Amino acid sequence: MGYEVEAPKYVRLAQTIQGRIEDGTYPPGTRVPSENQLVQAFGMSRPTVVRALELLKRDGWLESRQGYGTIVRGRPVDVEERERRGRGVLTRDESRTPGRLVEVAEVPVPTRVASALGLPKRAQVLMRRLLVEEDGEAVELLSSYFPAGLVEGTDLASADALESGTRAHLEARKKVRFDHVTERVSARLPDAAERELLDLPDGVPVLSVLVIACDASGRALQVSDVLLPADRQELEDTYRLN
Repeated sequence: MGYEVEAPKYVRLAQTIQGRIEDGTYPPGTRVPSENQLVQAFGMSRPTVVRALELLKRDGWLESRQGYGTIVRGRPVDVEERERRGRGVLTRDESRTPGRLVEVAEVPVPTRVASALGLPKRAQVLMRRLLVEEDGEAVELLSSYFPAGLVEGTDLASADALESGTRAHLEARKKVRFDHVTERVSARLPDAAERELLDLPDGVPVLSVLVIACDASGRALQVSDVLLPADRQELEDTYRLN
C-alpha cells in the first residue's frame, strides 16, 4: 500500500508565487501583491499567506524594504548550485559510478525519512545503498528510499546497478514527473554500519544531506540520505547580506 501526503497550503502558495517570479509575472524589483490581495486572490487565510512570504524571503526570492513593502529579488544566485547537487543524486548512473552497490532491501523507514515521504512509523520502504569511492577511498554513502507504491513494475528492487538515474527510470516506468528538490543539511554521528562502510574512526561525524525529490503537487517520490565524512569535506557557500 502506498501513502501520499499533500504539501502544506503555505508551501503550495510559495511554489505558485515562485513560479510567477520565474515566468516574469512578478519581475525583479517590483512589489508583490499585498497580503490582503493574496488572501483574496488565492482564497487562503492571512497566516498561510504570511508563512508563504516568509518562506520565499528565507530562500532569497523576496525581501522586505521598509516603507515600500515586499520586493521581488528574482532567482537566488545559489539556486542553480543547489539544484545541481540534487539533480546529481537523481541522475547518477550506478553502473558508471566508482564504488559499489552495497545493499538493496526492504527496510523499516528511518524516522528522518518517514516524515519526508509522508509514511507512518515502521512502514516498509525499498532502500538502495551505494558506496562512492575515489582512488580506493570511500567519499560518500548514498542511501535512497522509495515508497512501496513506486517500486512495482520497476528495476529498483534489482541487486544489479541501474544503468540510468532513478529519475529517468521512474519517469519512464511509472509515468511520474519529478518537479523540485528540497535539501536538509545536518551533522550527526554515523551508526555502526555507516561507520564501517565509510571506514571512519570512532567519534568522527558525518554531514547528512537529505535530498527530498517531489512532483509538482509536493508528493515525495524519492528521499536520499547522502552521507559525507566530515573529516574529508570542505564546504564553501557565498550569500548576500541585506
